[in-house]
Amino acid sequence: VQLQASGGGLVQAGGSLRLSCAASGRTFSMYTMGWFRQAPGKEREFVTAISRSGRTYYADSVKGRFTISRDNAKNTVYLQMNSLKPEDTAVYYCAADLSGGLIYSDYHRYDYWGQGTLVTVSS
Repeated sequence: VQLQASGGGLVQAGGSLRLSCAASGRTFSMYTMGWFRQAPGKEREFVTAISRSGRTYYADSVKGRFTISRDNAKNTVYLQMNSLKPEDTAVYYCAADLSGGLIYSDYHRYDYWGQGTLVTVSS
């Protein structure tokens, strides 16, 4: 499985961005897909994930501002980020959990990772 994340950039606080993650493979619809982020000097942290059934789960820090969705016909997962804050600045990674049934916030549970896309939110 190969994952290609895109859509990062520089945005002012309060602005929006949409990240995309395109996946290879014919069984994309069976994966749980997650987004994680890593700020400079900090550990990688869970942002959100969506299971194969469409259930979603969000970190408290982004709840109400970020929305994850998936388009199985396009093998793509999206992260819509609204009301961005400077503390959202990080490299964002998409990841695939091939077990698919549950949602885990532990990044060790994910099998494949994209290359990351940088989101910078200026104050």
